[in-house]
Amino acid sequence: MSVKRILTIAGMAFAGLILVVLAFTTWYTVDEGEQAVIITFGKADETVTESGLKFKLPWPVQRVEKLSKETFSTTFGYDQDEDGNLISYDKETKMITGDEYIVLADLVVQWKITEPVKYLFNAEDPRELLHDATAASIRSIIGSSPIDDALTDGKAEIEAETRDLLSTLVDKYDIGISIQGVKLQDVELPNEEVRSAFTAVTDARETKSTKINQAKKYENQKKNEATGERDAILSRAQGDKTSRIEQAHGDVAVFNKLYEEYRNNQDITRERLVLETLEQVLPGAKIYIMNDGEGTVKYLPIQPPQPAVPQSSDQNTQEEGGKNDGQ
Repeated sequence: MSVKRILTIAGMAFAGLILVVLAFTTWYTVDEGEQAVIITFGKADETVTESGLKFKLPWPVQRVEKLSKETFSTTFGYDQDEDGNLISYDKETKMITGDEYIVLADLVVQWKITEPVKYLFNAEDPRELLHDATAASIRSIIGSSPIDDALTDGKAEIEAETRDLLSTLVDKYDIGISIQGVKLQDVELPNEEVRSAFTAVTDARETKSTKINQAKKYENQKKNEATGERDAILSRAQGDKTSRIEQAHGDVAVFNKLYEEYRNNQDITRERLVLETLEQVLPGAKIYIMNDGEGTVKYLPIQPPQPAVPQSSDQNTQEEGGKNDGQ
């Protein structure tokens, strides 16, 4: 084989290699959860956020760096091995509270890449920088908080303050990420004896709160009962007042009627009032009006008529029999 033929074959192989490189480096795909940065001769040229098939200049003119749009989670104070077991870093999580107690605090930071170019070029290792900023933030907030807040009901406030401080630091570093949230996982005391003592104090505090709540509940119950009883008494008094006023108005109206009658017929009205009064005072007595001016006693009984007594069937039969005999 001649040298010319060898060179021809080598040239064709090189050309084929170039064509293969051009064929495989002039297109790329971006998934729904990805974003891409086009880098031209080492300089960021364009950011692609829409998914689909895309084209670019072949390598080495242009290359593509793909980054996820999803939310990342960075742990502080612990990690997981390949088998899923937790690995704690007590030296990393040990910090001093504002009232000079030692606690162990670990947390999770959720974040997203919002500016891919800054994430790629403004820091050599953005994740390491985020880890250091997280350590500085949580130590600063824990260091200004009392131990009661860190261990009991102040965790939400500590999380919010840590998130705000961490967001400020990340914006200052300008590494193209945004903080979505900070969640404290465990805040505990460094040894079992101290934990037991603090648990006893916490239980006593909770018992105190429970007793206070029960006392307030009892107080409110008694106040409500007293208020209800007071309102009932006032309501009854108001009803009695209204009833007496109406009764007085009725008595006045009756008296006015009687007075009008009395003015028209004084003698008759006087006698009728006397009789009605006697009926009220002596309801079971029989009343007679007597006049003995001429020696002969005349009287008029004033009593209700007696109801007729029904006769039995035997009496009616006897009376009818007697009538028939007489005839």
